[in-house]
Order: sequence, then structure tokens, then C-alpha cells
Amino acid sequence: MLAAGDPWVKWSWVADHGDAIWAATRQHIELTVIAVAIGLAIALPLSVLSYRVRRFYAPLLGATGVLYAIPSLALFSFLIPVTGLTRLTAEIGLVSYTLLILVRNTVTGLEGVPEDARDAARGMGFSPMRQLVRVELPLAAPAILAGVRIATVTTIGLVTVTALIAQGGLGALILNGFNRGFRTPQVVGSVLSVALALAADLVLILAERLATPWRAGR
Repeated sequence: MLAAGDPWVKWSWVADHGDAIWAATRQHIELTVIAVAIGLAIALPLSVLSYRVRRFYAPLLGATGVLYAIPSLALFSFLIPVTGLTRLTAEIGLVSYTLLILVRNTVTGLEGVPEDARDAARGMGFSPMRQLVRVELPLAAPAILAGVRIATVTTIGLVTVTALIAQGGLGALILNGFNRGFRTPQVVGSVLSVALALAADLVLILAERLATPWRAGR
């Protein structure tokens, strides 16, 4: 149990465990980047398909919504007998939670492309694929990148839960501190998780501005 006079952070522990803290932070970043990248790779073609063939959109949104609504512990419990206490289990769960956000934002972005821009592309003889790559996706980029921002920040928070299957990055510090009744790992893990989320959000805001310079004056 915690003693009343225990400090919230023992800096000597932090100094002695710098390598472990960095390893946990690196794992947290890796789990997040892999999940969002795979989620985007899955969501982008599905979103384009459902935008082109509208009858697919409602079922796709429903399926990704069901995945998003499953509690993380329940999802991991279902996966563990199949994939074990592995990074694969963690990533399947994390990717599942990105899909609804990414699909919804991508389709919203494509729907927001002005019809005049499409007409101009067709008038220039663009094929449907060239129109998608050269006109529609660039104009939909702000909404897509906003979805990536939301998915990234959300995933950073969810990664901490994967500590329960021995894959938790900074969540492992939080869990370790909780199990030992020792505040310092809990505080360090929590603060760094929040710092990662803020840093990722700022980096993606900058990336959005660089990718969409025509919106800089808005």
C-alpha cells in the first residue's frame, strides 16, 4: 500500500530506469504507428469502394462501428486463444479501433470534393483512377488527415490497455506501479502517454498544413 508520505515521483528511480522507460516509450510508439498505418491501408480502399458503390457504405460503417464498440478486454479475450499473448493480438485489436474513424472521415472528405473539380478532371480526359489520385484524394486530404489525427491520439490511449497482454508500452509501467503500489511508474507512464498524444497531435497538425498549403489562409 502507498504510504502517506511517499512522493509522487522518486527521481532516483527514474534515473535508474531510464533504459526501461525509453524501451516502453519506443514500444508504445511502434504499436501506435503500425496500427494506424495498417488501419489506413485497410480503410482507404474500402472507403473509396463504398464511396463509388454507395450500397456498401452503410454495411461498412456498421461493421466498423461494431468493432469500435467491442470493449478492448473482451476483444483481447476473444483473440488470445487464437493468437496468444503476442504483438499480433495487440495490433489486431488496435487496428480494429481505427477503422470506423478512418472510414468515416475518408468518405466524408470524398463527399466534400466540389463537383466542379470532378467535372474539370473529366473534361481534361482523366481516367477514374487518375481523377481519384490527382483530384479527389488531394482535396479530401484535410478530412482524411483529421481522421488520422483522431485515430492516432485514440490509439495512443488504447495501447496502454495492451499491457494486460504483456504488450503495453507505457501501459506496462502503469500496470507495474499499480501492482506494486508504487506511484512513480504510474505517474511516469501516464505523463508520457499524455505527452505522446499531444506531440503526435501537433506533428499531424503540421503535416496537414504542409500537405494542404492551399488551406493556410483559412
